[in-house]
Parts: sequence; C-alpha cells; structure tokens
Amino acid sequence: MPTAATQPDSFLYLAARIDGKKTLGMRSASDEGVLARELSGQKLVLIRSWRVPAWLAGQSDKPLSLKDQAETTAQLSQLLSRGVPLVETLEVVASAVSPKAKPRVERLRELVRQGKSFSQASLETKTFDTATSAVFAAAEKTGDLAGASNQLASNARRRLKIKETAQTLMFYPLIVLTISIMVGVFMLVFVVPQVAEAMQSAMGKDKQLPAATRMLADLGLFIRGNPLVIAGSILAVVVAIVLLRKYIAVGARKAAHVIPVLKDVTLAQESARFFSVMAALATGGVPLADALGVANQTIHHAKLRAQLDGLRKSLIEGGVLRVLIDKIEALPMGTRRLLIAADRAGNLDSAFESLADDHTELVERLSGRLLAVLEPLLIVAIFIVIGSMILAIMAPMLSLSRTAFSS
Repeated sequence: MPTAATQPDSFLYLAARIDGKKTLGMRSASDEGVLARELSGQKLVLIRSWRVPAWLAGQSDKPLSLKDQAETTAQLSQLLSRGVPLVETLEVVASAVSPKAKPRVERLRELVRQGKSFSQASLETKTFDTATSAVFAAAEKTGDLAGASNQLASNARRRLKIKETAQTLMFYPLIVLTISIMVGVFMLVFVVPQVAEAMQSAMGKDKQLPAATRMLADLGLFIRGNPLVIAGSILAVVVAIVLLRKYIAVGARKAAHVIPVLKDVTLAQESARFFSVMAALATGGVPLADALGVANQTIHHAKLRAQLDGLRKSLIEGGVLRVLIDKIEALPMGTRRLLIAADRAGNLDSAFESLADDHTELVERLSGRLLAVLEPLLIVAIFIVIGSMILAIMAPMLSLSRTAFSS
C-alpha cells in the first residue's frame, strides 16, 4: 500500500492574464514549478508566489467533509459510468465541491494526470477516509470505479443523514437551554435587584428580605458591577473546554452508552455507521477480514468494538463466521440471525446494505423517542432556571401581603 505523502503547500500568487491585467489568488501545489504549470493551463502567467502557512491557509490532514465526499463520489459515479475520462471528471468535481475542498481535489486531479492511480493519489492527498480509499483500491483491481463510486455515494448520503439526525438531537436542547439561561441572566442582573430594592424600601429597614432573594439580588449586583471579571471567567471556561475537548468528548461518549434511551440511539448510530462501511467495502470486493479491520475503526461503542475485534481475530485464525456472529451479544438477536442466514446464502454484501438502511431508519425512530423524553426534562430545567427568579421576586411580595393583612 502506498504511503501518504505530506499535504501540498498553499501559495498566494500574483499572475498575469492574456489581456495584460494582473490577478491575485491562492492555490495548492507541491512546489512553484507545479503551480506555474497549473496556472498556465488556465492561461495565466505566474509573476510571483508566496508560501502561506498551513494554519493560515486552513490546511488539514483530515479527509474531506462528509458532504464533499458525497458530492465527489456522486459526480465520479455519474460521469465515469458515461465514459468521461477520470481527469476530466475530477475537473468537474473540483467545481462542484466546497471552496475549502477545491484545492485538494485539484491536487488529486494533478496527481492522476501525472500517471498515479486514483487510490494512490487519494491517499497522498488524504482526500478520503481509510474505508473509502480501501474501496477505491479494490475497485481499481476489478475495473469498476464507477460502480464503487455509486456505492460510496449511497454510503456517504446515509452517513450524512445519521450525522444530521445526531445534530438535531444536540441542537434542540441546546437552543432551549440557551434561551432559558439568557432569560434567567437578564432577570438575575436587572429584574431581581430592582424588585429587591423596591421591596426592601416598602418593608422598611427594620425587616429583611428572604435569604434567597437577598442572595440572588447580591449576585445580580455583583455581575452588573464586575463585567470584566465575569467576561474573563466565561473566557477561561471556554478555553478550558477547547483544551480539554478530547477528554470531554470521551466522557460524553461513555455517558451516552449508559444513559437510558440515549444508549439505544448511540448503539443504533454505531451499528448504522458500521454496516454502511461494511456494505461499501464488501461491494467493492475487499476481503471480509480486511473490511472488518477498517470498519471496526469507526466504532466507539466499547462493548461492540471489543466483540467485533474478537470476531475478526477469530476469523483470521480460522473460525467459522456464522458461529462467531452469534457471539456478538452487543447486536440484537434479529441482526445476528440475518447475518448468519446471509452468510449461509453467500449474500453478505446485500445483508450489510439492508442492515445499514434498517439501522438508519431505526436511528430516526429512536431519535424521535429521545426528543419526546427530553421535552419534559427541558421543561423542568426551564423551571429551575427561571422559576427560581420568579420565586425570589414573589417571596418578598407574599411577605408584604401577610404583613398588610396582619396589620
């Protein structure tokens, strides 16, 4: 397997057009010579170029976004199946993807034009993830790059749908809680102190407000009088979250695997992603053990990952697949029975495809159930945030009314 090369440099260039006018732009290339040749193909003459630091150019070692991968593979499937040469196809792809992905696709096209295979060029430019690159490598051996691209496009759309469902699950409670916190902070800083001051004046100096009201009023006055301290504290918390985001993500992932209802959603997401990758690899002709080695890397569910790794190890050692599948207790019984039946019929690739679709639909159903559970919990959270402010305001009013009636 070819080793991945370093990411090409980004250049800020000044070039002359045919009409004599000058143009400024940015382009990715391995060196200035390649940059000059690429610009000449666009009828531009390079005058001067400057290397741009990777962090400033937005370069990344990560593959293209899932949306760009879906667009790329869809274009490859449609154009290659109609007999369009690969280099011309990649030129069309470069115009269809996002501006951030365009330089990498152009670099991919340049490597293919120089004679490298598509899978090798995609590895060098790190255009796709490991699973996608493995499918392309297998497809080149069978000569069906268009068919593999079609399968990968379907896989990318399925994974994108799962990702959007997960984002919806996160954004809904975050938006509701954010609005609640903003309203609560406004009441804490502006409403509670004014009401407390008015109530204290009405009650007289010989009487005190309830302790909760005094505490919230003092806190609101402190926030209002020390905005720089509060802003600095918020900034410190944000910086800490950014620095510790990997550990926070690991902790959140572990919690998601044990919290009731949520754990069912995460398992369905993991299963859908796993079967999507397996469907793409199996259809692309990748051997089962190799496909498991790639697909298992996408699993974050500890129990499922351990059992699938054990299945792959036992399979390499000569174990019987249908017996090994039955030991994957993290998967539902129905899923295991379907895989066993497909193995006996020699139709595992279709089973993976079917299970990927089924689990994608399952994610949507379970996500709706989770949102139904979250709604009353959010109502309780809103009451805790805003209700405490209202109670702090009402407490002195009730005290005043009791005093008035008693007198």
